[in-house]
Amino acid sequence: MDTQNSLFSLFCFFLVCFFSDEQVVVEGRRLPWTSSPFGFRPKMLFVFGDSYADTGNTKIAETRSWKFPYGNTFPGKPSGRFSDGFVSTDYIAGYLGMKTPIPYRWREQLSERVKDGLNIAYGGTGVFDTMVAEPNMTTQIDFLQQLLHDSVYTKRNLKTSVAFVSVAGNDYATYNAKNGSARDFPAFMESLMNQLMVNLKRIHDMGVRKIGITSLLPLGCLPRNTAPFSFQHCDDTYNALVALHNQLLSQVVNTLNQQTNTSNNPSFFILDLYNAFWTVFNRNETYEGNDPTFEKPFEPCCFGVSAGFKCGNVDENGENKYTLCSDPISKFFWDGVHPVEKLN
Repeated sequence: MDTQNSLFSLFCFFLVCFFSDEQVVVEGRRLPWTSSPFGFRPKMLFVFGDSYADTGNTKIAETRSWKFPYGNTFPGKPSGRFSDGFVSTDYIAGYLGMKTPIPYRWREQLSERVKDGLNIAYGGTGVFDTMVAEPNMTTQIDFLQQLLHDSVYTKRNLKTSVAFVSVAGNDYATYNAKNGSARDFPAFMESLMNQLMVNLKRIHDMGVRKIGITSLLPLGCLPRNTAPFSFQHCDDTYNALVALHNQLLSQVVNTLNQQTNTSNNPSFFILDLYNAFWTVFNRNETYEGNDPTFEKPFEPCCFGVSAGFKCGNVDENGENKYTLCSDPISKFFWDGVHPVEKLN
């Protein structure tokens, strides 16, 4: 397995497609177009969602992704990516044989690149408004709709495109941060799924031919949630929420394929991050494969020195308020939320 395929298989070990009511699981390796789930070679990639997909849309002055040590593996300086290097968007574009689409914010300065699609994802955002002042998923789709209106793209153009969506984790984090009640949580989750269905259908109605959305990863295993346990184990309560979300997301995707009469050749599919992450977490000293194992998979490379600080934070004197490992490859997570480049 070559390096790129190995990296992609770690990011998306399972590509879950929906044919009728059955879930067909395909290992995340590069497939010939004749046997790929798409059946055609996409010419453009459009990206919506959060920091797992953002390649530089967030405001430079307001986010840690534009500060050292982010980007120290690639490109050697901060680039707006929430990692030490590449993020999932870069690997998906490579898997599809395409250039990484430019961030939406650079669409006028790099207008010759819009032919490859656009990355409209913003770190920290969700289906609904979150704790960051950046456009939610509905507004991100509005941006693409305006580009259609302005004839930057046509619906015919979009027939040769695919979309990648990474969203929802920040919605739950915001619900918790605002002290949402357990009693109201089912209604919140239902409203989130309903809006997500509307958003995905809207992307399809614009002409985008295939739309992949990530399942939620095990949020209870993020370093920010395992730190109270000295990075030794996950928060099972949080992961139970994730399991419910992913079950409902499967129903949403099945329904959309039925509504669009594409059950036999799905327009909507799931990139199963949940099982991809657990595949790596469950590797131990008895694992005999070629892919990496991690002695402490929940301990990040870069982390704040105390609860009030995060990776990339400095004090008023410019002193770093985070610790940084010597080799990101030795870690699964880069910071409190995101994987290192090699695991995206």
